[in-house]
Amino acid sequence: MPELPEVETVVRALRPVLTGKTIDQLELLHPRVTRHGHPHLLEDACRGANIVALSRRGKFILIELENRPTVAVHLRMSGQLLVSDTPLPSPHLRAIFHLEDGPTLNFVDIRTFGTIFLIDGSEPDGYRTLGIEPLSSSFTAKRFGEILEGRATGIKTLLLRQDLIAGIGNIYASEACWLAKVHPALPAGELNEAQVKRLHRAIRRVLSDAVENLGTTLSDFRRPDGEPGQYGNRLHVYGRHENPCPRCGTSIERMVQHGRSTFFCPRCQSQQLRD
Repeated sequence: MPELPEVETVVRALRPVLTGKTIDQLELLHPRVTRHGHPHLLEDACRGANIVALSRRGKFILIELENRPTVAVHLRMSGQLLVSDTPLPSPHLRAIFHLEDGPTLNFVDIRTFGTIFLIDGSEPDGYRTLGIEPLSSSFTAKRFGEILEGRATGIKTLLLRQDLIAGIGNIYASEACWLAKVHPALPAGELNEAQVKRLHRAIRRVLSDAVENLGTTLSDFRRPDGEPGQYGNRLHVYGRHENPCPRCGTSIERMVQHGRSTFFCPRCQSQQLRD
């Protein structure tokens, strides 16, 4: 699933292309795209609307319209927003933003998990309950420690909770724990002050580096020009089961936490390491 860096990459690429453009029509091609909300309200809001800004909230892309509700796009597992001169001839094309005097914005989604909806009070709970942005100035080490306090959930699993911290997914949670030398199964509330500070720094560093390298492509993620992200070859542990740890040479191990694969170094991230 595209995480914060991939979504931010898409927003930054689309911002100069779409800002100031007018949507002639939103053409919806699959019913699952609008399972959160009413298709006709979404179509009406987009028809003739001027795009004034693009932004991101967690893993959601926000297309801000002039004097209209904001349009949110959630890519989920396999969604892509691709720019082209004409609609793409893809069997997985789920929606098309037709722009006046501009390119076409194509929403392609193989698995049809992605959604488009309005921020008008009817948005899904997953959007309304989003937690703090990890790259914001308000996400301090002190605030991070308060979020972790008293929680028995394994730290890597807790980092995936979008209602606490918005935007971190499986890839970057594993990477941040490795960088901070924190075992992913350590109960979140048991991290000491030094570990909290290290992990806080690691989260911000990993996410920032991934944004600068245009995200990670493991399978479906593509930038709006169709090109993959460039951060995949910089991953230290994620997807590198049985490869040597780049820090100590120990074989990377894989375990399953709440149905998700976690990759870690059993030496660098030993549960016995407390500082």
